[in-house]
Amino acid sequence: MQKLRFCYETIEFGDVDIHVRSLRDTQEFHDEGGVAEALGISSALWPLFGVLWDSSRALANLMFEYDIDDKRILEIGCGLGLASLVLNHRHADITATDYHPEVGNFLKVNTALNGDADIPFERAGWEDEGDSLGEFDLIIASDVLYERGHDELLASFIERHARPTCEILVIDPKRGQANRFGRQMESRGFTYTKQPAPSGSRPDEPYKGLILRLLR
Repeated sequence: MQKLRFCYETIEFGDVDIHVRSLRDTQEFHDEGGVAEALGISSALWPLFGVLWDSSRALANLMFEYDIDDKRILEIGCGLGLASLVLNHRHADITATDYHPEVGNFLKVNTALNGDADIPFERAGWEDEGDSLGEFDLIIASDVLYERGHDELLASFIERHARPTCEILVIDPKRGQANRFGRQMESRGFTYTKQPAPSGSRPDEPYKGLILRLLR
């Protein structure tokens, strides 16, 4: 099994630098003990958690100045957790979750690179009803609606973890599942709106996705 190769990047948010270790490319694969395979994560999908996608950059930009006072915040499908790293640097009450077994390890490395406290993390799937995450005031995610059927799974997961008054923000790169997800959330008592997303931190390649905003 090949040894992983990493790259390191510093991303600027105003006058704040966030340092991130990521996988060098999307062809890497290192599933020692077959842990990911047992969870249904194929070799082709394995490295996708470890890349900084434009949607995650856009979400992190949004979180850099977002109102976080007195809010318990959850990032779903966090991957490298760039938004969580930004929020953690702002001393927000942030918890991260992802299905991939390597995410927690990368999150520890990246919080250490930034000299910040560890981010509470739990590996959980959207169909898992026995997790210990609890409920949140603000739930965030980026590029999580990439397969048919994700809309209902994600909506159910959010419903279990949303406080009676809760805001949901999902950065979506227009993969065609947003309206299905919106209808799922409306059936659960949320209002649903769409608006242009902020920059993805690449001035030469403006981000063209959407913010899906849901309120209850």
